[in-house]
Amino acid sequence: MALAPHAVHRLYQYRKSISTKPFGARGKSLIRCPLCLLGEQFCTCALRRQLHTQASFLLIMYNDEVLKPTNSGRLIADLIPDTYAFLWSRLAPEPELLALLASPQYQPFLVFPAQYAEPGQTVLSQVPPSMLTQGKRPLLIMLDGSWREAIKMFRKSPYLHALPLLSFDPDTLATYALRKGSHDFQLGTAEVASLALGAMGEAANGKALSTWFDLFVESSLLGRNRRCREDLLPITIFTDAFEQALMLANNSHSPEFR
Repeated sequence: MALAPHAVHRLYQYRKSISTKPFGARGKSLIRCPLCLLGEQFCTCALRRQLHTQASFLLIMYNDEVLKPTNSGRLIADLIPDTYAFLWSRLAPEPELLALLASPQYQPFLVFPAQYAEPGQTVLSQVPPSMLTQGKRPLLIMLDGSWREAIKMFRKSPYLHALPLLSFDPDTLATYALRKGSHDFQLGTAEVASLALGAMGEAANGKALSTWFDLFVESSLLGRNRRCREDLLPITIFTDAFEQALMLANNSHSPEFR
């Protein structure tokens, strides 16, 4: 049975509804699935499943980011049931977003490099185990945009400056990265979310998300004819890897978390 549209799907439809002109993505002639935004031939929606997890995610997305077919933030919402998504606003953050940060149900963590921490801001490399036994769900906050946009969102959002930062050392990032930007810490949003799941003791869920990301990247490149013939691998290599990782993730949880 197909899963219902999630928070990023709904935000995508809202952002399209307020656009004054179509978003000019590369491959404009490609016929895309309206949910995963991959070419219809490489649509992955039928494979989407939900993970058993204690994590919740909050995606704060820069203006046009949700419209980009290459955005990997939607991959988090594909697998993590308790995911929220909002457009970033410098002057008027959504009241619902602020209410989530203040909710007694959640303990927020901003996933962001330690080098940008405000004076006195707590920096952690792991979610403290005690937080997982106090009845609060970790709310992992991702700033979803280009690296320059993410820095802008952080610096111009004072409500983020009192939150603990969940940060990863450069060696971890360099060995994990499937693709790099101009700095070692520049990973895709879904890749960083995979690390965040590992930091709260859910390495198997992190692996499932990273293999879902691998499948997304390969499907996107195939849809845009960006793979050389000699580099082509059967897409089943990636679908099988995801399904195996998903099975291991679901088998790794004790019954109380199912």
